[in-house]
Amino acid sequence: MKNCLIVFIFMSFGLAAQASHSGYAGVDSLPKVFLIGEHDKGYEKLNLTFDEVLLSVCDNDMSVAYEKWVALLIGMENYADQIKYDIKGVKIWINIFFEKDGTIKHIAYHLKPSSRNIKTEELTAFFSSFMNHYKLPIKANSRFSHYGSASFPTYGKRVTTVRE
Repeated sequence: MKNCLIVFIFMSFGLAAQASHSGYAGVDSLPKVFLIGEHDKGYEKLNLTFDEVLLSVCDNDMSVAYEKWVALLIGMENYADQIKYDIKGVKIWINIFFEKDGTIKHIAYHLKPSSRNIKTEELTAFFSSFMNHYKLPIKANSRFSHYGSASFPTYGKRVTTVRE
């Protein structure tokens, strides 16, 4: 009985260690862009994996974080104009997951009830294309995310220069 208990304890530690090393498991199999609520377990893991937030990687400087966020939204608008995709009237809650170098790894979003009608398949394709063309000008020590609200067109302070 004592031997069984010892074996059980060692197996438990082994499984716990394996689970801690597989933190990215399930995250890498997620689509690049998805609706909030579609992949609950993967979305939860994303939030645990990208546990820093934009404000903290901007040294808790609200002005810098705001500039970077607005610059990203304006970048989305500019990209939509460039590819002739109408994003005006779209209102969303959005969670963007960034790599340390500012590249976008995943986008999760949900249309607000006050948003204009738009096919989510098309908006998902737009975000997927946008993330291949945009990189947030930042250098961070860890992966991070930002959860926010966006509506287009963006009426926030127009950013002329974004701090690195």
